[in-house]
Amino acid sequence: MGDLSSQPIHGVAVDAGSGLEAAIREARGERAMPDDLLMFKRSVLTILGPQATTVLVDATCGPDLLSDYPGGCEPMMAYEADVYHISDDDRVTVLPEGLAVSDYPGLGVKQLKFFMYYAPDDQPELNARKLDILARVGQECSANDLRYLVEPLVYHPLIKPGTKEFARLKPELVRRATEAFAEPRLAADVLKVEVPVDLNFVDGFGTPDMSRQQALDAFRRAAEPAAGRDLVYLSAGVAFEAFEASLVMAREAGVPFAGFMCGRAIWSDAVGVFGREGETALADWLADTGRTRLRRLIEALQ
Repeated sequence: MGDLSSQPIHGVAVDAGSGLEAAIREARGERAMPDDLLMFKRSVLTILGPQATTVLVDATCGPDLLSDYPGGCEPMMAYEADVYHISDDDRVTVLPEGLAVSDYPGLGVKQLKFFMYYAPDDQPELNARKLDILARVGQECSANDLRYLVEPLVYHPLIKPGTKEFARLKPELVRRATEAFAEPRLAADVLKVEVPVDLNFVDGFGTPDMSRQQALDAFRRAAEPAAGRDLVYLSAGVAFEAFEASLVMAREAGVPFAGFMCGRAIWSDAVGVFGREGETALADWLADTGRTRLRRLIEALQ
């Protein structure tokens, strides 16, 4: 675990579950096959993995993909039943069945990722329960010598994301969530956090409600609680160009971040290619556009 902590993180995330499976099934139509999801993930892993330091897979398909990791690409597996499978009432992450944290070393996995939806302004009792779950997983990771990556996904109980109102709140929501997930008792090694600004409302990108200087300040403030831990940014489903610009902005702000974990921003367009043209076209797209996008994100850190 110690040798991993000194490395930059150029991560590809392909841990999406039922949502991705449904999108692939729709894209494939009558040509859909039961193993399409696994085939898609294996293509992402084997084609983009050689350029990445790690590829994140899910707890369902992950065990079947571990033998496909290319050399130099460290396995990382999520510890969730499905990133889309949560309770609608409390948004508590559901743990996988038939898989324990203690199983990871035997599978050859040294890195575990665990996410939780978190609203800093939600009921204190609910947030305490969520943090307790995170702490228990963290204790098990420590006991099994696993690098523990935690991912707070922020929301507000009343205000919808994508709105100007949410964009104004987001920097502080990300800062407070980062602070909560950085608590020592959670034993997090890596904090995988959202970009703290919505570029759709930043001057130079969308309808301006925030200046570029205000956005840079938001990056710095939101990252402060992560001091002493590796900080990586997740793409959270934004377009590739927006995520690339976000990494450039974080670097300009002087945030000491370790890298990125990027999923849909890299490969979401490949779903339609796979649906229309099949596995060979998918592989060609990943080898061309997919690798180009990953390389551009790595260059954005430099």
